[in-house]
Amino acid sequence: MWATRIFKTRTIAVEACKKGRVMIGGVTVKPSRMIKVGEIVQVRKPPVTYSFKVLALTERRMGAKLVPDYLENVTTPDQYEILEMNRIAGFVNRAKGLGRPTKKDRRELDEFTDPGEVDGFDFDFDFDSEG
Repeated sequence: MWATRIFKTRTIAVEACKKGRVMIGGVTVKPSRMIKVGEIVQVRKPPVTYSFKVLALTERRMGAKLVPDYLENVTTPDQYEILEMNRIAGFVNRAKGLGRPTKKDRRELDEFTDPGEVDGFDFDFDFDSEG
């Protein structure tokens, strides 16, 4: 999986196997498990489970352009829909108070702290005059 660039490092690939995120034939596998041509490898990277069909074997890490010669992506379209929905939800469900304030937040704060006008009445105090 590291050689075909499913994972960035060998360490991450081993950890994924140990955590049960890599399956072949619906069964979790150990990092040392040998794979065969024609097997379907399922890799769960939450929230999506990717599926790859093994076309050929290699022992060395390869360039990204060579990966299609060794693996075929057979991930179902519904998994990609889940990924897209999570990406969109990240922008929509932004929690208030996190990160930099928006222009609207700044204007509301200025309106709240401005002592000039309250409920349509303009308080303009002039302490020099007597009247």
